[in-house]
Amino acid sequence: MSDNEIFERSEPDGIYSKVLRAGRRTYFFDVRETRAGDYYLTITESKKNTNEDGSFFYKKHKIYLYKEDFANFKTILDETTSFVLNERGEEVISEKHQRNFENYQDQTPVEDTQKADSFTDVDFDDI
Repeated sequence: MSDNEIFERSEPDGIYSKVLRAGRRTYFFDVRETRAGDYYLTITESKKNTNEDGSFFYKKHKIYLYKEDFANFKTILDETTSFVLNERGEEVISEKHQRNFENYQDQTPVEDTQKADSFTDVDFDDI
């Protein structure tokens, strides 16, 4: 996904925040403060969708991650992302599929006679 864009955004309360724009999705990584004065992380996925009338709306999903879970979360995230990359590589399959589809469209179509040879004559009176 080469069109990803990472940038910081200002938080009204001055706590740290980062944004990752990735196509139709945007990920927000926001440091928040508990009532006790400790910090935690929220990760929000926001996806742009279209209503039937053409207007837009954003569907959001949020994860709350507290400091006591950071190490285990990071370990499992590293393990699972490594697994995906080792098994399927870094290339996005939908992009590979799109490229193959475009190459397929450029090919000369099979002639009708070749298609007809692949069928068997069926007499429905035999059924």
